[in-house]
This record gives sequence, structure tokens and C-alpha cells, in this order.
Amino acid sequence: MFKPVFSYTDRIVGNLTFIAESKAIIKSSPLIPEWEVSLRKDAIIRSAHSSTAIEGNPLTLEEVSALAKGREVMAQRKDRAEVLNYLEALEKVPDFASRNPFTLKDLLEIHRIVTKDTLKNPDFEGVLRPLQVIVGNPTTGKVTFRPPKTEEVPGLIEDFLEWFNSFKVNEIDPVITAGLTHYELVRIHPFIDGNGRTARIMATILLYKRGFDLKRFFALDDYYDHDRNSYYAALQTVDPETLDVTKWLEYFTEGVAVSIKTVREKVMGLSRNIKVLKEEGQVILNSRQMQIVEKIISDGKVTNKDIQKMFGISNVAAYKELSKLLELEVLSQKGKGRATRYILKT
Repeated sequence: MFKPVFSYTDRIVGNLTFIAESKAIIKSSPLIPEWEVSLRKDAIIRSAHSSTAIEGNPLTLEEVSALAKGREVMAQRKDRAEVLNYLEALEKVPDFASRNPFTLKDLLEIHRIVTKDTLKNPDFEGVLRPLQVIVGNPTTGKVTFRPPKTEEVPGLIEDFLEWFNSFKVNEIDPVITAGLTHYELVRIHPFIDGNGRTARIMATILLYKRGFDLKRFFALDDYYDHDRNSYYAALQTVDPETLDVTKWLEYFTEGVAVSIKTVREKVMGLSRNIKVLKEEGQVILNSRQMQIVEKIISDGKVTNKDIQKMFGISNVAAYKELSKLLELEVLSQKGKGRATRYILKT
């Protein structure tokens, strides 16, 4: 069985403490149900963009968002397929997390999903690599890592999955186990291509499986993509002889802390800037009303013309939308005539 080697440093403990505190704040915030859908969609889109961008995919966040909504974008077929595949894999995280035990067949299915129609040789989709490979930094082109020999891969994966399904995983903090999962799969490098994306999906599955991110608000890949050189450098901090992953876990836990901090600030901003609780219960906003509130949080105000432009509706229809929010005591009106603007009611 795979036996991870690491130590709890002050940096790791500090990150885990911050993560736990932030998670508690998010969980206790008076967040109306519809915001959960918005945060989840945003996290999935950001994850898909960042995880594929790390591998060199040129699509922008806006283009990834358009693909997620079923729209067409001008891009290479392979680039579109990579993003759509990753989105599909993310949507299936709850399903994969429920599989007990999680088997080699399940791992190969994930790889098949993320690499579908993207490899030069489709025979390599969803199969363990039959050839030796080397790992290079796509930014610098420098060879950074030589994975285990091809004949060792099946045994290493068997050892990893035995650990992944064991009770020992539940004895370790879920963030740590996600980091261990991520690194070990990158180290084994079981596939010809798509190892990074598969490893990041598996880390996400582990967090969901352990109940850490059931609402799926966190876009962990954002942190890796923000500074790709640091991501690759962190992966290289592991001594190939001892396989001590402490330095990698310092980096990984910091990434989770940064991601959860972003969600915490957004949730606290929404909770602070909108009056969500009434005597009769929660204010329930529809999708269009939420977009209006998000616009105000972003710009500080909104006008009738802004609403017309946002939704392609008439002056009268825009006024009706604003009137509903005034009636719910979510907005306040400022100014008159052409100077009329709407802000969040405090």
C-alpha cells in the first residue's frame, strides 16, 4: 500500500487552521439558496479554465464560460474538446465520489473523459501508458521529471488505490489527503497525456468524498494557474529518494487557503450587502434578480439602461425588474429622472 511521507510544519498547520475557520464562516453565512447555484457554476467554470490553461489551452475565461453555457466559440477543435471534457468530468465528481471502492476502471474512465478527442493517438485514451515518458515544463521546455518505468505503473496504481480506498485516508485531514492524491498521481504519471488534469479531478473527488466541498464552491486550480512556474517548482520539491512531500503540501494547502478565502469574501460580501432575512423568512431571488444584485455589488449601482442592456429588454420591462427588488426591500432608489440609480439597501 502507498505510504505517504510528510510532516506537519507551522505553515501547513496555519493554512489548515485558516481553511477550517473560513469554512465555518461560509457554512454559517445567511446565504440564500440561489446564490449557491451561482457560486457553484462560477467555481466549475474557473476550475475548467485554469486546469486546462495550465496545460497550455489558450481559451479565455469568457470563452470557457460560453462553452459551459452551450455556446459556440472560435477556437481549435482540440482546445474546445479539452475544456468541454474537463467540464464533463467536474460535473461527474459526485458520481465518482460515491463509487466504493474506487477502482482502476473508474480512474481510466476519468482519463477517458478528460482526453476524449484530444490525443494524437485515441488508443491512449483511458489506458495506462504503454511507453516511457518524460515530463517537461511547457513554459520553459525544460525536462523536469522522469516518471517511474512503464512496467512499474500498474503496481504503483494498485498501491495508490488500495490507500485511496482504505480507512487510513479518513485519519488524515481531507485537504492533506487531496494534496497527497494530486502529487502521487502526478509522480506515477500513469498516462501518456492528461496526467495533470486527471490528478486534479481526483483531488477534487477526494475533497467531495470526505465532505469538504459538498457545495462545490472552491476553484482550486485558479491558484495553480495564477503562477504556473511556482506550481511546477512545488511539484519538484519532493526528494525522489525519500518522497517526502512536505514542501508540496505547504504549497497545496496554501492554494486551498487562497481559494477558500476568495469564496469567503464573496459570501460575506453577498451576506453583508443584501438584506436576506425577513420576519417571514428568507428573500428568494430569481436568476435575473441575482444578476442585478451582482452588478450592483461590482459597480456600486445600477440604472434602468444597465438592466435593458444586460437582458435585452425594454424600458418598461427593466423598470418592472427594479420595482420587484424595491418591493422586496433589496434595493434603494437614489436620484430622479435621468439621474435615477439603484443601490443595495443597507
